[in-house]
Amino acid sequence: MKRAAQIALTITFGNGGSLSPEDLLLIDFIRRERSILGAARASGISYRKCWLMVDALNRTFETPVFETHPGRRGGGAEITPFGERLIALYRSMERRTRTATAAALVELQKATDPRYQKRASGAAEAAPKAEPRRVRSRRS
Repeated sequence: MKRAAQIALTITFGNGGSLSPEDLLLIDFIRRERSILGAARASGISYRKCWLMVDALNRTFETPVFETHPGRRGGGAEITPFGERLIALYRSMERRTRTATAAALVELQKATDPRYQKRASGAAEAAPKAEPRRVRSRRS
């Protein structure tokens, strides 16, 4: 099955923070589930990773992306108005990127080898194989 080429937009900020498609997916799950734990369960991402992603996003910007309410019944996290604006800006950049790169992406897609198969790791094949270690028997 041949898939169309896609552009994945990841924004890396000068302070070391970033905003990626995975972050936007988490934001959508938290918006729907209204909790980090619920988002973790729904997305299949570990709770710890979700919590670390929430923390990283909140520290990346001067204004929090999420408000968390530990121990609150009925939901422990919600998207702030700034978080909603962040989503809108990111989606706008995604649309503009797709539009601006559409022709080049089609050309690149046509140039791809249809027989290509992704390997687990290209590094494993590039490294020379080590010779098996010889075991010396000890004679007494």
